[in-house]
Amino acid sequence: MTAAMRPNISACPACDAAPAAAAIAERDAQHDAHLALSVPTVHCALCITTIENELARQPGVKSVRVNLTLKRATVEAEPDVTADDLARVLEGIGYEAHELDAGTLKSTESNKAGRDLLMRLAVAGFASMNVMLLSISVWSGAEAATRDMFHWISAAIALPTIVFSGRPFYVSAWNALKHRRLNMDVPIVLAILLAVFTSLWETSLSGEHAYFDAALTLVFFLLAGRYLDHRTRAAARSAAEELAALEVPRAVRLSDGQEETVQVSALNVGDLVLVRPGGRMPVDGDIEQGQSELDRSLLTGETLPVFAEPGLQVSAGEVNLTGPLVVRATAVGKETSLHRMADLVAVAESGRSNYTSLADKAAKLYAPGVHILSALSFLGWYLYTFDVRTALNIAAAVLIITCPCALGLAVPAVTTAASGRLFRKGMLIKDSTALERLAQVDTVVFDKTGTLTAGTPELTNLDAFSRQDLSVALALAMGSSHPLSLALTRSGQAAGIAPALLSEIKEVPGYGTQGLLDGKLVRLGRASWVGASPLAQTSAYLDAGDGAPKAFLFADALRDGAEQAVSALKADGKTVILLSGDTTGAVEDLANRLGIERWAAEALPEDKARRVQNLARDGKHVLMVGDGLNDTAALAAAHVSISPASALDAARVASDIVLLGGDLSPIADALVTARSSTRRIRENFRIATVYNVIAVPLAVAGLATPLIAALAMSLSSITVSLNALRVR
Repeated sequence: MTAAMRPNISACPACDAAPAAAAIAERDAQHDAHLALSVPTVHCALCITTIENELARQPGVKSVRVNLTLKRATVEAEPDVTADDLARVLEGIGYEAHELDAGTLKSTESNKAGRDLLMRLAVAGFASMNVMLLSISVWSGAEAATRDMFHWISAAIALPTIVFSGRPFYVSAWNALKHRRLNMDVPIVLAILLAVFTSLWETSLSGEHAYFDAALTLVFFLLAGRYLDHRTRAAARSAAEELAALEVPRAVRLSDGQEETVQVSALNVGDLVLVRPGGRMPVDGDIEQGQSELDRSLLTGETLPVFAEPGLQVSAGEVNLTGPLVVRATAVGKETSLHRMADLVAVAESGRSNYTSLADKAAKLYAPGVHILSALSFLGWYLYTFDVRTALNIAAAVLIITCPCALGLAVPAVTTAASGRLFRKGMLIKDSTALERLAQVDTVVFDKTGTLTAGTPELTNLDAFSRQDLSVALALAMGSSHPLSLALTRSGQAAGIAPALLSEIKEVPGYGTQGLLDGKLVRLGRASWVGASPLAQTSAYLDAGDGAPKAFLFADALRDGAEQAVSALKADGKTVILLSGDTTGAVEDLANRLGIERWAAEALPEDKARRVQNLARDGKHVLMVGDGLNDTAALAAAHVSISPASALDAARVASDIVLLGGDLSPIADALVTARSSTRRIRENFRIATVYNVIAVPLAVAGLATPLIAALAMSLSSITVSLNALRVR
């Protein structure tokens, strides 16, 4: 965004810091490596010295710091130094060590910010109660000397508390003013400072009224709103960063037949890369040697592993399951499919961040209006009375009575209440504006595998086999980790089938499992391997050596609540679309089972994101429900998104709402709750408006002291909070 396009007023100070944080991160990424190690066995100052000295002696290490409280070592080193190398060094001197990922570090920072807000809130609440007790004595008619003493005691309590507890507002307001912007924290800070200044002036002149209690109450209620808002935002992290975390940091390069472990950034197009079973592809490329099976579910949504042999193209992020593969790189680094997907998500997330919440819209008009009104009140009363003291008191009363406590609580109070209701139904709200966006949804797009379906195949024709065939098949299936073998094993064991006694059981990567039954070869696997004609339905074939191969048929089971969710959404007038990377036959079959008229199959990640974006351009407000890596860009591009708790980390992070259980039925209820929440938010804004319409003229007319203004402001905040509870 260029400077010319940047809005002049914002209600979100965090948004101001984001570009600078991104620039710092980009700068750091181009220089030294910043590594973090968990060292759980560190327990004393000697441990700290030993670890720091030992790590500092390692080549390439520039600085080391150990935090005893967090039991963490932070290392700044040259790019070729790895966390594994440092962990081995520490293990060599008797300290257990593990690398900490970026997600853990970010989670720690988020928890620290929450604890900081809660601590400031507690201090403000404790100080407010004490100053209120002193104020009661003053209101009860304390003599001048006693009143002055209580005022000075109140000042001694209030001043350090306001400095400490109000720091988040001061920092936010200063950052906004530095960038020549206004946000809701600017009038808040002005109100606090005016109340404190006026109170000190009144106290120094032995005046009857001081407003330290008003300033403290103001800070307390505002911190309460800020903490509630933080709780709703704390779970949100960048999905683009999660996708980047899936990129493999190191790879095994083959040079003249020799294995060499290198950083992925050191790979070039044309290099030969060895990927062992269980490893993730570090590059896009073509298989040169080996046979195996690939798990592509993260990228394409395909339910079953794909047979891998020389000539097959592979993509970064795919998982090699059974046999070693040698891959010739065709795309590395930023050119890989996984990195391009992360770019898609980043673009979609930046688009979503432009969404303006109801509170932001109100703030754009509210902040400058409060400043102008207070300034005019001061000027008018000064010209009328030529008494600075009176003019300042009235200006402070106007600022306090119009202070956006109720406005600041309007959204987080409702969001917290609604989030609690949905949490009890098995849904976790991660984003503070998710409910507002969910209320606008008119189109719901579902992924298939792992979302509407359980993502695990189920055997459908167990009764078609004799116990002898089932016994042989079970013995072969138990020798494999293939999803179809696991499904067959579950069904056979549930039916009480005992495995046959086979010898020389062996899994042939990419084909199936074979063994000997009384010296006779038996096989369970692919149709072409056992000599069978392949069927359109997902199948595994048994050659028991006594006739034609027999087919075990499998189907993907529906997730709990899938039918109810689709039916309820259609009854609510929503357009339901099924969008999947699975095969046409599988997608069409599921669409017919659930009564979904609009569907698309074999959709790549960029296809899904593009279709969601096209719907948005057509004026639709899309709810995307998905669980895989191939859904991440679409989840981020949608108006609002939901992922099951079983989803990949990157998909859960990209989504706004997480289904904690396996049941999809709460989705329809979430839309109803979201609409109710939005109504409560608008009601809260109307309450705040009516309060200001009544209270502001009284303050401008000089009929409300700063103390009365603070009490009125508190009453409006309590009213807003009580109204929010109606969501429950």
